[in-house]
Amino acid sequence: MPEAQTAWPRKTREVMNHHMDSTIWNDFPFRSDDIVVATYAKAGTTWTQQIVSQLVFLGDETVPVHDISPWLDLRVPPAPVKLELLQAQAHRRIIKTHLPLDALVFSPKAKYLYIGRDGRDVLFSFHNHHSQGNALWYQLLNDTPGRVGPPMPLPDPDVRRYFRTWLEQDGYPIWSFWENVSTWWEARDLPNVRLVHFSRLKADLAGEMRAIADFLEIDVPETRWPAIVAHCGFDYMKSHADQVSPLGGAIFEGGGNAFIHKGINGRWKDVLSAEESASYEAMAVEKLGPACARWLATGELG
Repeated sequence: MPEAQTAWPRKTREVMNHHMDSTIWNDFPFRSDDIVVATYAKAGTTWTQQIVSQLVFLGDETVPVHDISPWLDLRVPPAPVKLELLQAQAHRRIIKTHLPLDALVFSPKAKYLYIGRDGRDVLFSFHNHHSQGNALWYQLLNDTPGRVGPPMPLPDPDVRRYFRTWLEQDGYPIWSFWENVSTWWEARDLPNVRLVHFSRLKADLAGEMRAIADFLEIDVPETRWPAIVAHCGFDYMKSHADQVSPLGGAIFEGGGNAFIHKGINGRWKDVLSAEESASYEAMAVEKLGPACARWLATGELG
């Protein structure tokens, strides 16, 4: 019998809001060795970009990850600026997205890393992120021409109320958490997609980085591993926050140190009520199914 052909994901819609414009992917000229780092938001995106850049550049400390690895579907800077930047790069490219997979043009030749994290941890991290956004951040998101839909609002200072609104209104004030996770989960068995989990990175950074290097087919000399792993630790990234943070931290009160915040899980445990946490867990199973919900909570596959 003939071998079954792989059913590659197809783009079925556009996502446009105060942050994103997915149309930039429609005519994006992929290269065969592109690496795409995908997350919902605040799930370890910058951490993974740092990991991948350190693997690609074999531990070079001078690599400014956010200068070379743009968030392609972010509305700013304009699409031509980002496309020209990527076109000019001679090294292996590292591209960031926060889109659900069905709003992304998918390349069978590129490699995709999707990073998951418990939604409660994501939300608490994003609340800090939202609270630290300064006037420039709001200006870029809300006043740049082409915005679709309402502007990015000011954050609710009450993190419990912020969490309940996010849960009850499908990701407000940004975008749906469940559809982002579920679309990438469905692609987990594709040969060029690898699921990564924040908790697994925390538990065994060196081991997870070796697995990522194998997936990306990057041959790292053994002598380079200690430096590469050290450059991806939280303390190193915190001390180099302006080098890894978007716009060098210029869009956050407190600069890059406000963006590279705590890097820990479980802050919600002493804040959310048992009922609020149980509501999240029940919705995770309802929206994602038990296997995906378990992976999202623990990092355990299968």
